[in-house]
This record gives sequence, structure tokens and C-alpha cells, in this order.
Amino acid sequence: MLSKLKLLLFVVAALALFVGFPAVVLSQDTVSTAGVQFTTVSADTVVTKVPEKVTRIQKTDNRQEKRSLWAIFIAGLLGGFAALLMPCIYPMLPMTVSFFTKSGDDRRTGVSKALIYGFSIISIYVIIGLLVTVLFGADALNGLSTNGIFNFFFFLLLVVFAASFLGAFELTLPNSWINKMDANSNRGGWAGIFFMAATLALVSFSCTGPIIGGLLVQAATTGALLGPAVGMFGFSFALAIPFALFAMFPSLMASLPRSGGWLNSVKVMLGFLELALAFKFLSNVDLAYHWHFLDREVFLVLWIAIAALAGLYLLGKLKFAHDSELSHISVPRLFVAIVVFAFTIYLVPGLWGAPLKSISALLPPQSTQDFDLYTVGSAGAKPADDGPVHKYANLFDKPKGFNPYFDYDEGMAYAKKVHKPVMIDFTGHACVNCRKMEANVWTDKTVYQRITQDYVLIQLYVDDKTDLAANEQTTTLQGRHIKTIGNKWSDLEATKFQANSQPFYVLLDNEGNLLVQPGGADYDPVNYLKFLDSGVKAYAGK
Repeated sequence: MLSKLKLLLFVVAALALFVGFPAVVLSQDTVSTAGVQFTTVSADTVVTKVPEKVTRIQKTDNRQEKRSLWAIFIAGLLGGFAALLMPCIYPMLPMTVSFFTKSGDDRRTGVSKALIYGFSIISIYVIIGLLVTVLFGADALNGLSTNGIFNFFFFLLLVVFAASFLGAFELTLPNSWINKMDANSNRGGWAGIFFMAATLALVSFSCTGPIIGGLLVQAATTGALLGPAVGMFGFSFALAIPFALFAMFPSLMASLPRSGGWLNSVKVMLGFLELALAFKFLSNVDLAYHWHFLDREVFLVLWIAIAALAGLYLLGKLKFAHDSELSHISVPRLFVAIVVFAFTIYLVPGLWGAPLKSISALLPPQSTQDFDLYTVGSAGAKPADDGPVHKYANLFDKPKGFNPYFDYDEGMAYAKKVHKPVMIDFTGHACVNCRKMEANVWTDKTVYQRITQDYVLIQLYVDDKTDLAANEQTTTLQGRHIKTIGNKWSDLEATKFQANSQPFYVLLDNEGNLLVQPGGADYDPVNYLKFLDSGVKAYAGK
């Protein structure tokens, strides 16, 4: 029984490591559309003519944000289960439960106190999430994912968190805070129980801090207003469940594995994960400022090295300061090592251009690969010859096999010339769902042919940091300064289409009139093709 439970705990840790936090990253967009089906704007939106003959729409469908919140909640839940296996929390579980079951009260009173303790844990962390929203504000949260300074700060923050988990140092809060909370916990009653929960949060900060920090960073950069609070709710809910559960059924405590070196192993593995995810934020900055230091193969080499070192650690070939002597490899540890090494091997073909579709959203664009034996264009016909080099073409990496325009006016002028409809792709360097669409949906043979043969594709990067020419810089009537390319296209999306999410696909005729209602990500090529076909049909009927 003990070995089976320990295996289950390792599986939970593995899920949190390889599913939980990447799930939040996959939801990262200006307004996240992670994991959603293709959605359209409600039919009751107002359609009127505006300058440049672009149709104004009011986006009223909130399903994208709701599904993003579910993704954040699940990631927080898995993060909470992983935190439970940290050496700062797991050993406290039997001691805390014992306090409630042996405090001299009857069993019902002990259970009620344990439940209050669990609710107190949840309320503390949810308050932290709400404070993040209040301090930053909704508009700031929407802008975090595309802000180069913040992305670089998040990169450094996650590296610090990773170093802490790997044993370089302990992240601790001032002892005076802990002592004050501990003193207040002796008050008795509900207030005393609340301060006990607060003491747990402070004492365990060295283990939970990096997880909470990473979760808040990811939740905040989705742009969802309640993202941080929902993430903290999932995290605290997973953390509170065991305390209430074991207080109700104390006999289950006997089946728990004993504390030991395996707890530190979970902590170290989380350190490897945080280090890997840190490079995603650095990649966002690299792409937005066109540094080209962290192209796809460089990114993959770093991930391969980190994953390989994690695998060697699990096999006992690599040790850190706080590790216990490993006399043998347990079966659960071996199973997790197999998963890690399998993932490492899976990454290797990416160095030669393999699409790695399962993680394509986390990687830099395929077009940044210098040595690529994989050709998207082989999936269908070659893109049409669009004449001279497009404006800004030297700045942006084209999706493999596509030849988009990167300037709205230039693309519309060409569409008029060749009498074709237009597909505008509002995208971003930091938009993981955009990369996933390009790698997993646009590469479908029929979708590829429809975009390249029947549309003029215009990709507008809303988060690019390149300064516009001096004569193009301006200030809008609302007082917004249009200084960069990203400012220009972000303002276009917001003012013309009342939207700020990416990817955001708009199908227009070559006069700038809306053909069908725009939409976001749809990872089903069949559904996405129907969307494209509806635009072609509407254009043909004009």
C-alpha cells in the first residue's frame, strides 16, 4: 500500500511538472484563447463604416476568457499538489492534522476546525491573487505579456526561483512576520485558526514562493482580469484539501509515505522546470526586439540540456547540496526518469527542423531555425509571387511556406490589384497560441492551400518594439502615442475591431469590408477551414 501511494504521489508531481505550468504558458496571450474552440462575435454586434473602410465590430463573446480561467485554475491545482510534496509542507501535514484531532475537542469540533483551517488557507492565497489584480489593474495585466521589460524581469525572476529550488539559497520571509503570526495563532477561536494558516503560508514560503511566483507571473500575463485570483484559488484548494481530508479520516495518515530525500527530489525537479520555462520569457523579449540570440535551435539546445540533466539527476548521477545519499533507484523515480529522457529524445529532431507540434506553442517560430530539413511548403502549392520585397519583411520571420504582408496598407493595395479577399492575422511575438496555430493548423494541406491561394495574408504584430519612421509616429485622439510598429497595429485592432486578443483573424474584401465575423484560435483544421471557406464564399457573392 505504501509503495502504491508513493507511486501515486510521484505521478501527481510529474503531472504538475510536465502539464500544469506549461498549461498556463499555453494560455498566455494578450487576452488568452488557450484551449478554446473557434469562436465568433455575436450577431448582435454593431457594424458601421469607419475610416479606411474597415468594419467596426463589438466583440461580446467572453468564452475565450472563461476557458482561459479554467486552464489557469487547473494549472494552479496541479501546482498546489506539487507544493504539497515540498519538504517545507509535507512534514507539517501530520503535525497540523494531529493538532486538530488531539486538541481535546470532540471529533466533530476537530473536523470543523480543520475545515476552517482549510478555508483560511484558500482565502489567504486568493487575497494575494486579488491584490495582484488591484495593484496592476486590468489594462496593465493585458499589457504584461507583450512588455519586453516585464518579460525580461520575469525571466530573471524564474531563474532566481529555479536557483532556490536547486539549493543555491533559501527564499525566506522576515522572522518577525512569522513570529507575529505564530503569536496571534494562540488567540483561539476562528481568528487563531486563521493565523495558524497564515503562519503555514509564511513558514512554507521557501518552497511555495517560487511556485506561487511562477503561477502569478503566468496568470497575470494571460490578461484575464481574474487570472491571478483564480490561479491562487486552484493552488490553495489543492493545498487545503489534504488538511481537511486527513482531519476527517485520521486513519489515512498511516498510509502516507514517510518524509525523506524524495521530497527534496521533487523540489529540485521543479527547479529544472522553472529554469526551462524562464527561457520562454527571454524568447518573448528576443523576438520582440529582433535580437536573434535565442533562435529555435538555441532554445531547443538549452531545453535538451536541462531535460537531460534532470534525467541524470533522477538516476542519481547528479547531486545537489541538500540531497540525501541515494543507495538505489526506486521504481517511481525510474518511471519519472523514463518520461524525462523520452521528452529529451523527442526534442532532438527539432534541431533539424522537426515541427515538434505538441510543444510548438512554447518554441520560437520555425522560421528562426537556421538549419531546417522540414519544409511546410511541401504540404501544398507554393505561395503566390507577391512581387517586390514586402515592407518590414526584414524584421519579421515568415511562417514556413507563407509570404505574408506585414503592413496593412501595402497588403490591401495588393489585394485590390489581384482581386482577392484579405486575411488579417493580428498576432504577436509573445503569443503562444499564434505559434500553435501556425505550426498545427496552418500546415494542414487544405488550410495551407486556402490561405496561400485564395487570400492575401497580412500579419500584424501588435507587440513589436521597432520604432516607426518619424513621419509615421503620431498621437491618437484618445491620447495614445503611436511610436512603434506594435503600437500601430494594436491601435488598429482596438479601434477598428474593438478587440485586443491574439490570434485574431479578420476576413475582409479588398475594399476593407468585413466578410464574416472574426474569431480566435481553433486547433481543429476542419473547423478553421470552414471559417476560411465562409470568407471565400462571402467574397464570391459580392
